[in-house]
Amino acid sequence: MIKNIAYSVAFIIIAALLESTLLRRLAVYHAVPDIALGILVFSSYSNGVMTGQLTGFFSGLALDFLSAAPLGLNALVRTIAGALSGLVRGVFIADTIFLPMTLCGAATALKALLLFLLHILFAEGVRAYPLREPLFWVELALNIFIAPFLFALLRRFSSLLVNRKGV
Repeated sequence: MIKNIAYSVAFIIIAALLESTLLRRLAVYHAVPDIALGILVFSSYSNGVMTGQLTGFFSGLALDFLSAAPLGLNALVRTIAGALSGLVRGVFIADTIFLPMTLCGAATALKALLLFLLHILFAEGVRAYPLREPLFWVELALNIFIAPFLFALLRRFSSLLVNRKGV
């Protein structure tokens, strides 16, 4: 389990660095797909709640250090997203197209909802998605669109990312 978490966190950090550098140049309405969130959803769905929570916490903490976000913001949001993604493990038949799209879309919507609630509590410190502007909607569409391709790519690394003892 520790090996899977460490590799998942490493993949998420690499994805976050790619998002903030290369993918920024390809942004549509200043929105880029949240590949790091997609990797977290894949890892959580494949390994279950505990791995999802721990991967979400450690990757979120790493992203907090890499970004200008308040310390703990990404850790909180990604811990909750990882736990909820892990809860649906085994509930649905592993579809290769619609399940990844649904999971990544739900995780993106959850991230926006949590940021909105935290913005209400800490208005100055936390930025929420402006729902009247296309930023959230374009990011949601991009995350849904890339989810099947991302899951297919990550399945190739399942020996690193998926715990086979519990499966």
